[in-house]
Amino acid sequence: MADIILINPKFKVSYWGMEHALPLLGKRANLPVACLPLLAALTPDGHTVTLIDENVEDIDWGRCARADIVGLTGMSVQRFRMKEILAELKRRGCFTVVGGPYVTVEEGYFGDDADVIFVGEAEVTWPRFLEEWHRGVHGPRYEQAEKTDMGRVPTPRFDLLKMRHYAFGSVQFSRGCPFQCEFCDIIVTFGRKPRIKTSGQILAELEAIRAQKQRIVFIVDDNLIGNKAAIKAVLREVAAWQEANGFPLAFTTEASIDLADDPELLALMVEANIVSVFVGIESPNEASLRETKKYQNVRAGGTMLEKVRRIQDAGLEVWCGMILGFDNDDATIFEAQQEFIRDARIPTTMIGMLNAIPKTPLHARLEREGRLLDWSEESSYGTNIVPLKMSREELRDGYVRSMNALYEPSAYFDRLDDLLLGGDFPVAGAWMRHWARHPWRRLRDQAELMALALGLFALLMLRVPDAALRREYRRRLWGLLRIRREPTVVVSYVVKCAMHYHAHTMARDMAGGRSPIYNSG
Repeated sequence: MADIILINPKFKVSYWGMEHALPLLGKRANLPVACLPLLAALTPDGHTVTLIDENVEDIDWGRCARADIVGLTGMSVQRFRMKEILAELKRRGCFTVVGGPYVTVEEGYFGDDADVIFVGEAEVTWPRFLEEWHRGVHGPRYEQAEKTDMGRVPTPRFDLLKMRHYAFGSVQFSRGCPFQCEFCDIIVTFGRKPRIKTSGQILAELEAIRAQKQRIVFIVDDNLIGNKAAIKAVLREVAAWQEANGFPLAFTTEASIDLADDPELLALMVEANIVSVFVGIESPNEASLRETKKYQNVRAGGTMLEKVRRIQDAGLEVWCGMILGFDNDDATIFEAQQEFIRDARIPTTMIGMLNAIPKTPLHARLEREGRLLDWSEESSYGTNIVPLKMSREELRDGYVRSMNALYEPSAYFDRLDDLLLGGDFPVAGAWMRHWARHPWRRLRDQAELMALALGLFALLMLRVPDAALRREYRRRLWGLLRIRREPTVVVSYVVKCAMHYHAHTMARDMAGGRSPIYNSG
């Protein structure tokens, strides 16, 4: 049987990567990718599997040369490093297989460096390949005829990862999204029909991630609420599990803005201890939203700002994604986005330039119009599109200015304080209600949370090199403590300081020419 090594390549610096902040906190990566532990779980008995995440450990090339099969995965932002790794593996005579999001949308990118490629999901094709490899009859390309039945997906092998090096855990409840955003590759890879695991599978996954001593977990679904009826049933089970186990996990996730239109769903997410939700706002420009078929953002039921406020009022912090460079965007879009983010009280904002990913409708349209740049090499513009109402230089420079403006300390913390101190924003409401019923558990948990907050803040004070930033973090935390002392709020605020340091440093490095243009979108 096979000795298998599966590799996730190192990411470039990115908004979500937290590369500048994690060393300050004693961590090497933000969270593990979902595919490595899942592929390990899908591997039939008799094979041996070693997982290597280059974001937390170096690749042992000699070990790879001794393996029977070396597998590589990766997203579009990892494609250049994937190519470097494959070239080195080929030089060493390794038998290589490649799967994941990028090879799914750009099959020919790696040329002859990969012996076998996997397109799309691999729950069926990975075991089939291993059986055919064992018989010596494997093919060069595998693609599932049907989407994966999520009710048959096994619990990922988190135990094979070095979980102590990650700041957060990750789990997956569902795949697929019902919408049709022109720029999105999710519907290319996972389709528009949401598929969801059973409650039993999800609870087993939560137990597995809990066993790795993770406390904050990202539900990596691209749209958790794609099937609202199904996710409501799951959330009830998750809430009951949390209550029975003393709320061991706090979650963050992604959802479309129509979440604001469903009070029952909002309440169930809070009861399951989901504390924040990432929403694809994309743009305050309605013409741009319609252009990109983001119709869920322009439906009746209130403005986007009103919908953000409804989600916040329910007790969920809103993080958001914003995109610059739609065809209907001109030079006024930069200030318009900053104004919206300020008014919406959203501190955590991933802003990026529009990219056209192969196989998406956007890519096909811009290719027809002759408005695509070469994506095979790094671009000094940070994107592969040619914008319509501004030059490439204006888009790039406006993006860098926007990042710096949003993460200038006073702007960032004013948004955060407006949310936490300017009203009655509730944090971890279900957890609070649980503590009210269990006073001794409340004392224990709150003591642990305050110790964690103090420890993390001490690390920031010791390791952030900029004295002015350290002073600002101290001043802001003291301002918080004069009004709100709930340990859940204090921990969240300290984590927000670390997130600010990363985004602020990333933005300043780009503006000062100390780094290339990292497109966070």
